Order: sequence, then structure tokens, then C-alpha cells
Amino acid sequence: QVQLLESGGGSVQAGGSLRLCCKLIRSSHDTADFYSMGWFRGKGRTGVATLNFGGQSQYFDEWLKPKLTLSQDSANNTMCLQIVNLQPEDTDVYYCAAGRGWNLRLDDRKYTNWGQGTRVTVSS
Repeated sequence: QVQLLESGGGSVQAGGSLRLCCKLIRSSHDTADFYSMGWFRGKGRTGVATLNFGGQSQYFDEWLKPKLTLSQDSANNTMCLQIVNLQPEDTDVYYCAAGRGWNLRLDDRKYTNWGQGTRVTVSS
């Protein structure tokens, strides 16, 4: 029903920053009223940051929160995550996800659409 196009991963030195973006493309058959979107990481799909439809509410991994900024371009169905002060432990594959619902928060089980993942590698 939807396609998620991710961009912005890459390799950086410790202390650097990256901006991960995700564009949601809806098919003509998609009947959902609204989607929540978010970023998750790793095989376990740990929640990093999510926002509800409309972007009024944002949720973050409490450990990572100080260095995360979420932004949304509603007109283009695009969500971006800025991560600053990256450290080697941030190395992972980051996945964009979308799910039908107003406010799905950080529960990966509620997200039914997933991107391919974008790799973030941080060297010391």
C-alpha cells in the first residue's frame, strides 16, 4: 500500500552527524486515513524516534533523545531524523517505518510498512 524511500545513511567519524530522511509514497489503492512514521534500528527494531500523524507528538529513545531531532514535511510526506554527536555504538541499520494509526509511538509491532534500511557506520 505504501512505499518508504530512505536516504541519508553513511559513514562518519565519532562526533559527526547525519540526517536520515524517509519519504512515504502511497499507492492509489491505499485507503488509510493517516499514518504514523518513525525510525527504528537493528534486527530487533528498537524504537529510535517516531511522530504521530500531523507531527504534534514525538517520541524518542530516552537514551538517544539528547542528540535527536525529528522534522516533518507534511506536504511531501517526508520525515527526517537528525542525529548529532554520533558514536561507534550508534552504528547500525536504521529503518523507516509507517503504520496506520494516529499515534503509534515506539511500538514496532504497530508499524506494518518498513523501508529497506539505511546503514549508519560511526568510526572512532
